Amino acid sequence: MVATDEELVARSISGDAESFNQLVLRWERPIYALAYRVIGRDEDARDVCQETFLRAFRALPGFKGEAKFSSWLYRIALNLCRDWIRRKRRTPLVEMPDGVDVSELASAQGPAESIEDLVGRREMSRVVAECMRNLPEEQRTAIVLKEYHGLTFQEIADLQQCPLSTVKTRLYQGLSVLRRQLEHQGMTGITTGRAS
Repeated sequence: MVATDEELVARSISGDAESFNQLVLRWERPIYALAYRVIGRDEDARDVCQETFLRAFRALPGFKGEAKFSSWLYRIALNLCRDWIRRKRRTPLVEMPDGVDVSELASAQGPAESIEDLVGRREMSRVVAECMRNLPEEQRTAIVLKEYHGLTFQEIADLQQCPLSTVKTRLYQGLSVLRRQLEHQGMTGITTGRAS
């Protein structure tokens, strides 16, 4: 039987290092993905991910369980991303990884997707990333948390420590701007936004 986050946290607080390692294995990819989408640089996203778990480990005895462990972890990661952006004074951007072999990607997709579809999807990803880069940080973060990580509006409000209506406004405005930018880039028929 797979232990819940709460069970692993309780064991970790009691001194079971293996339980914390299981939490890291469970949440490392989502935290890295969040950092990468906010910061846009692989090496820096890895640093933020590592620092997130280091801070979580140090602060674990103070974790009261008032929020889900994942929400608490996302908040740590988002705060580190904001600190990184302020410290580096860089505009976050999302880049496509270099050195990706198209034929390797095509074989990973299986026979159902043609090379044309694959190239079109990569181009779409590049254009979306470029348009996301132009959004204000709050809107970009709301979109990333909702659309890429599937968080609810309430979870995003808790993470961003703002009212629920503010999250909905940021998401709506960000998606509206994103949709207009994509249409301007010639990407028509794009649906953005997910009902919740």
